Amino acid sequence: MSQFSDTAPIATHPRGVGSRLLGGPSERSWPPASAGRRSRTDLLPLRFPRTILRGDGRITVFRSDQNGLGARHLGIGMRVSGACIALFLLVRLIIQSDPAHLPVLSILAWVILLATAVAVNLAVHKLASRLPLGLFLAALGACAVVVALDLAGASDFPTAAPAVGAFLLSIVTLRETGDITMATVALGLALSAGTLFETRTDLLTLGPDVLSIALAVAPPLVGASIVQAFRRMVQRELDLVLVQSTVSQPRFAVGMLASEQLAQLDLDAETLLDDVAQGRTALPLAPSTATTAASLATQLRLHLIEGRTETWLHHAITESEFLGPVVVLSDPAGLAGLLSPPQRDGLLLTIWLLIGDTARSGASVSLRLGPIAPTHGAGPHHKVRFPVELTTTGVARRRVDPETWQAIRAVGPHVDSNRSGSLRVDIECSVVNPADA
Repeated sequence: MSQFSDTAPIATHPRGVGSRLLGGPSERSWPPASAGRRSRTDLLPLRFPRTILRGDGRITVFRSDQNGLGARHLGIGMRVSGACIALFLLVRLIIQSDPAHLPVLSILAWVILLATAVAVNLAVHKLASRLPLGLFLAALGACAVVVALDLAGASDFPTAAPAVGAFLLSIVTLRETGDITMATVALGLALSAGTLFETRTDLLTLGPDVLSIALAVAPPLVGASIVQAFRRMVQRELDLVLVQSTVSQPRFAVGMLASEQLAQLDLDAETLLDDVAQGRTALPLAPSTATTAASLATQLRLHLIEGRTETWLHHAITESEFLGPVVVLSDPAGLAGLLSPPQRDGLLLTIWLLIGDTARSGASVSLRLGPIAPTHGAGPHHKVRFPVELTTTGVARRRVDPETWQAIRAVGPHVDSNRSGSLRVDIECSVVNPADA
């Protein structure tokens, strides 16, 4: 009996759609439960590591784990740098202090600052390298007290107030760079106001105050810019990894977002069936439960049949945080699915390298595949040829990296031209005819 016959027996799968979509128990994101004791907690939906689903249909890298992917080592370096600056300022306080007239308020400010730094570090260690907003605001309040006490009680030049900048540098990897920048600007304004309104008998005393302001403001600002660049680099690399995962897909397939939604539907369906099997839901089903079951069945059928005209390249572009806004794809015949794995890698790498840093250059790429060119080959293994037209905006030929040309050559022979300062590449792709594959 043919497996495609209308009367052929249908194989049953006791674990439902999820076992076929998500693999066996070792590949599922929830632990196996013993028979008859399966709870909803055991049926947690599949989650992509370090990603979230955005409303516009793209995959976005998690920004909550600021100490992952090497940022922990960066944070250690920032804390060591802040400790060195604080130690220098503390030594300066000791040198400029007169034993007969100790700056009590400055010493008290140092005690508060050191206690705050120790408390924040202990709390962050217990909170798995995270600094909640409440704790951050409390630390900023303590730092404001430190600045006020030091400016009011400094006998010569402030030392504890500039050390607040060193404290901000030590926590720059624990908060968003915007929070650290605003706190640093506020610190700089407070020190500048104290310097401007201070009574001076010699204008030359302004120099050390300017140095103190620079020592307080420059390190956290530089640290924030370094951390921001590092986070953007990590986000781009993670996005590239997610995009490259689509290269191995078949010609027409659903994307990562559809797989996530399908896994959630499968979770709800398995939960409902498990409730019926365990007797928690009585038969016949109540009207509301029956409506829910019918809705789940309809959505599962729709997910299983939809998106069969969308290729891997469509999913790679539309579900990417960086490629989606700046790449336009026109592939009505789904020819991108015919490309071989090396050609797919080359085309995807070409787009990625041409885009570069879109935040600065404003580059964009328009990609059009097809139509299929007429062939005159004979025999069962002749090729199918079609053009790939790649048009860029804001990308000059002189800015194209040599690795980009190597990736283009992996796709096929090409001819490039420069129009109005932008690059255009016409590639001739040759692939195996799917009818002869």
